[in-house]
Amino acid sequence: MGLAFFGLTSDIAQQVRFNLFKQIHEIVFHGKGGYDWHTIYNMPIWLRKFTFHQLQTFYDEEKQTYEESQNAGQTTAIDSSGKVHTPEFMKPRESKSPTYTTRASKK
Repeated sequence: MGLAFFGLTSDIAQQVRFNLFKQIHEIVFHGKGGYDWHTIYNMPIWLRKFTFHQLQTFYDEEKQTYEESQNAGQTTAIDSSGKVHTPEFMKPRESKSPTYTTRASKK
């Protein structure tokens, strides 16, 4: 049947239903226990979309911050020419002979 009720046809009804349940799942799962399925399902559409958008924005910013922090402190031991650079803490120190003073030598 090709009749449309407010633009919903039998061709897209299955996809709309899938998107609804996926959105509910994302809010419940990523809400970390703050929401239950029935509350989100009965929530007004505008509020559910707002909540979903806020969670999505939060996790996108968290991901971006994580990636920036991972890339900021990243150093490699091999440069572009293929030469291996030894880290400073692994380089041998210059050994100096310790000088000891005794009471006898001070006099």
